[in-house]
Amino acid sequence: MEHSLSRRLFGLGGLAGAVVVSARQGFAADDTAKAPAPNEDAPKERTFCYVGGYTKHGPPGGNGDGITVFEMDRKTGALTSLMTFTDIASPSYIALSPDHRLLYAVSEINDFDTTHSGAVTAFSVDHSTGALTKLNTVASGGADPAHLSVHPSGRYVFVANYTGGTVAVFHVLADGSLGRRTELIHNTGPRMPDRAADNPPGNYAVSDHSSAHPHMVKSDPTGKYVLVMDAGLDRVYVWALNLQTGKLTPAAVPFTPMTPGSAPRHFEFGESGKKLYLLCEQDSKVVVADFDPQSGKISPVQTVSSVTAHFRGSTLAAGILLSPDERFLYVSNRLGDSLAVFQVAKDGGLTLVDEIWMHADYGRSLMFDPSGSYLYVANQRSDSITSFRVDKTTGKISFTWDFTPVGSPTCFEFITVPVS
Repeated sequence: MEHSLSRRLFGLGGLAGAVVVSARQGFAADDTAKAPAPNEDAPKERTFCYVGGYTKHGPPGGNGDGITVFEMDRKTGALTSLMTFTDIASPSYIALSPDHRLLYAVSEINDFDTTHSGAVTAFSVDHSTGALTKLNTVASGGADPAHLSVHPSGRYVFVANYTGGTVAVFHVLADGSLGRRTELIHNTGPRMPDRAADNPPGNYAVSDHSSAHPHMVKSDPTGKYVLVMDAGLDRVYVWALNLQTGKLTPAAVPFTPMTPGSAPRHFEFGESGKKLYLLCEQDSKVVVADFDPQSGKISPVQTVSSVTAHFRGSTLAAGILLSPDERFLYVSNRLGDSLAVFQVAKDGGLTLVDEIWMHADYGRSLMFDPSGSYLYVANQRSDSITSFRVDKTTGKISFTWDFTPVGSPTCFEFITVPVS
């Protein structure tokens, strides 16, 4: 991927700041969004939705402007644009702190500094308006960061640098800004095939296996271990985190190999931390595994396809999402543009019960609203967000026929805050 943004654009008064028309630094306001007049029927809470994606300073074809803040209508699920933070390049993944008062974003670029690094930015979140205030930006420790997450303690931010092949750990300072980098790991391993042997029939899509490509990094629910999905080496790595130093030490079983060529991409933990759902991009498979919270060992027990047996053609699985009650699991399939619905058995096993059209192109991340009543999909190539009503009894989803326009979206975060 070629990126044209230089480090100076992250400074105050940079090129991105030139398009700001709001009184808030870094924001472009939507003049059509008006605060409701106070009345007895006014909502007691507000739900904000933050959407990141690719900008013109990111991968070719990026149409986004930055991080857009929407307000969700809690009755209909509709999203109304409030403002966009423009002083950031290609925020392709964002993550909230555990207390929802901070938001962190990667910039999936490779020219932030002379080491061909991407960037990571910290923001504070104004719960009264939803606005973001930039705290600081640091080099990510590798090119094209594709994912980040926050430790349950809020003390560390983890970053997966996809093209750079590295995993970085950053200390979080008292004000929420990013401090020193406490760890940088570069995985190595043998060259893997570009396609998996168990691909769906007719799949011509290729995943990059030229080197290490960390695609997701996140801790287990206890915060003791940190897991990394490496889509280039077809491995799931596990490290123990030293909470005092921010250093990572390989677990007793340092990695679990996945199907060669399968490109492990994202994962979901059950709340207990003992069940793990691993999504592989290239062969569109979900691997169900037992996870030992004491040793960090991963033990695969089932593999299921995220497309039906009738499917033929190219597909790349993208997002995975477990329902709040852990009775259902959802997967987005790019190229085939479908959403898979799995029922979760009491032992954690999966059964595919539905597959529907996502009504858009190249759906990536999936996210529930805080109530779990609506499921949203970020459709990168359609420049839109689509939403679905969730039947909490059956797990099945139905399209709302609501399209929210936004350039090249890739990720979400939601918060619900009280109205003062």
